[in-house]
Amino acid sequence: MTDNFTSDAHPGATRMVVRAFRRRCPSCGEGKLFMGWFHIRERCPHCGLRLDRGESDYFIGAYTINLIVAEIIVVIAMLSVMLYTWPTVPWETMKWGIIAMTIAAPLVTYPFSKSVWLALDLMFRPATLQDFNPALNETD
Repeated sequence: MTDNFTSDAHPGATRMVVRAFRRRCPSCGEGKLFMGWFHIRERCPHCGLRLDRGESDYFIGAYTINLIVAEIIVVIAMLSVMLYTWPTVPWETMKWGIIAMTIAAPLVTYPFSKSVWLALDLMFRPATLQDFNPALNETD
């Protein structure tokens, strides 16, 4: 599995983000990172990249991205409804719609935020051989 480390070890930023939006490994672009909508694998099944890069609070950035994107989606939807229906905005209907979207948006964007966070982290902290080899991580 570690032989892929040298083949595409430093893909460009755009390539990594596009791969992440497809819920694929930002490093190799092949591995499916999720076993379901909410469960991320420990490693990429294709290249072996460790997806949780070692810190106990690694995915705090993903949660932050998820929160920001979900809020932006809700605000854009709210403003769109207001502009489309102005001056007779259905405030009561919109209130319930916003509540529903506030619950649904983070659930919809959850896996994308995790994979995009991984891509951003790989841009600033490129993967090392240690990220691909489980035996090297046991000595940490």
